[in-house]
Amino acid sequence: MSNKGPVQREMENLLRAAFPDANFTLSNDSAKHHGHAGDDGSGESHFSLHVEWAGFAGMNRVARQRTVNRALGDLPGQRVHALAIRATAPGE
Repeated sequence: MSNKGPVQREMENLLRAAFPDANFTLSNDSAKHHGHAGDDGSGESHFSLHVEWAGFAGMNRVARQRTVNRALGDLPGQRVHALAIRATAPGE
C-alpha cells in the first residue's frame, strides 16, 4: 500500500512522461516543515527530487532545473511550496 498523496503521484507521472529513461527519487519532506512558512496543511508542500537523465549531459545546473520545472508545469510555486532539485547526468 502506498502512502503517496495525489500531488506526489502527479509529479511522478509528469516526470516519467518527460524523462522516460530517467532514474529518479521523489521524497515528500513536508513533515519536516510542519508549521513553517509554506506548509499548507496538505502534507504535500515540500519535496526533494534527485533525477538522473542522460539528456542533462552538457547542461548547466540552472538549465537542468528549468527543464525539470517545465516538466512539472504549475506544480512548483502553485501547489508545491518548495522543491529541492538535484539533476545529474549518468556518471556524475
